Amino acid sequence: MQVRKYIVIGLVGASLLSACGEYQKALKSDDATVKYNMAEQLYKEGKYKKSIQLFKDIMDQYAGRPQGERVVYMAADAYYKTKQYTTASYQFERFCKLYPKSEKVAEAAFLAAKTIYLETPKYSVDQEVTHQALEKLQLFLDRYSHTEYAKEANEMTLDLLTRLQKKEFEIAKQYNLIRDYQAAMKALDNFLSSNPGTVFKEEALFVRLHSAYEWAINSVEHKKEERLKIAKEAYETLVKSYPETSYKKEADKMLEKIETSLKIYS
Repeated sequence: MQVRKYIVIGLVGASLLSACGEYQKALKSDDATVKYNMAEQLYKEGKYKKSIQLFKDIMDQYAGRPQGERVVYMAADAYYKTKQYTTASYQFERFCKLYPKSEKVAEAAFLAAKTIYLETPKYSVDQEVTHQALEKLQLFLDRYSHTEYAKEANEMTLDLLTRLQKKEFEIAKQYNLIRDYQAAMKALDNFLSSNPGTVFKEEALFVRLHSAYEWAINSVEHKKEERLKIAKEAYETLVKSYPETSYKKEADKMLEKIETSLKIYS
């Protein structure tokens, strides 16, 4: 048994050395066909990093040739599989330009957009890449909305739009946190006007109520009545939009104080 074990190990080792040797020979070869065959074999085996180097060597040589379409697609996909998203996006776009009639053009266009999506940052930092991804996704949907990839493209688009809304909303909320309530109300009004269907609408209306309430309660006497009425309107807008709002208890406490304060002006 022990001898058999060593024989198996030896055979596996010899096989690995042989495969490694063939790869090194292909890398050094001047024959594009040798490189192509080895690159395709490695790609099919899931050895994407090794296949990339060979694809890079032959890509220009196969431009315009029947196998060129496969070379560009496999290279782009190998970059994608190894999470080299920027290069993958470039190669998928290149594929679309070189082979617009390919049966894989819709998939390549989708992946060209998705790879940028996968590079987008969290909402709190600069969103330039997010805008780029949205542009690419929209271009894809304009051309290929009938394809199987449209559903995922729409989901990614919604995710990115929500991320941008989150950033805008968090900026508006900051005014409330630093007690610049008038600025907070203006920023929240702008946010709600620009994003009427936002998932953050309920919270935005509550924060706006809180800002209006604090602005009124702490205002100078000769402006207090007017501002209390504005705060009451903010309450009514919240409960009209969300009768079962999760902020009802806190909102009702503010309303009670608003109405008590307004009684002295009756």
